[in-house]
Amino acid sequence: MASFLTIFNVLIDIFFWIIIVQVIMSWLINFDVINLRQPFVWQIWQGLGRLTEPIYRPIRRMLPDMGGIDLSPVIVLFGLYALQVIVWNNLAPLAYER
Repeated sequence: MASFLTIFNVLIDIFFWIIIVQVIMSWLINFDVINLRQPFVWQIWQGLGRLTEPIYRPIRRMLPDMGGIDLSPVIVLFGLYALQVIVWNNLAPLAYER
């Protein structure tokens, strides 16, 4: 059970950082620091979008129009943290019983 918790935490952490990178990259694109016409930047942006869009889409449908502000990454990050805490608090005592 301890191995499951460790793998679960690593996967949650990886997805957390994918979202953070995408948010920072979107800011850099919007402020013209990096350019989507560069092939490498475009590939990274498309890859991050393919990873996160299936999770963002249902959340965006539920949220009201915020005038160009996308709060779905914040909600996903909060959900990931909540899921991590719930799983850890409920399964860690079982994993480390002796």
